[in-house]
Amino acid sequence: MNNSEAKAILSKELRTFAARPYDELAHLISQTEVKNVKSDSGVDYQIEINVLWDSAPDKDLCIIGSIDDGGWRAFVPLTESLIVKPDGTLS
Repeated sequence: MNNSEAKAILSKELRTFAARPYDELAHLISQTEVKNVKSDSGVDYQIEINVLWDSAPDKDLCIIGSIDDGGWRAFVPLTESLIVKPDGTLS
């Protein structure tokens, strides 16, 4: 797996996901969204995104994304996270 390519794909997907309205994101708590992406180099990646409360309900949301190529990296995927405030801004 090309780590640089995977990180770039995950970062883009995570920021697109986090651009959704706060209320929509809050309704996705405890649900996993899975997406398959084919990179420009032809590698098939699987991305999983989870939303959870960062500290307390109705406060900041923590959005965690992970990516792997189905190989050994599936056991230790690359991850990235973002914090979304109730006003929709990223912190």
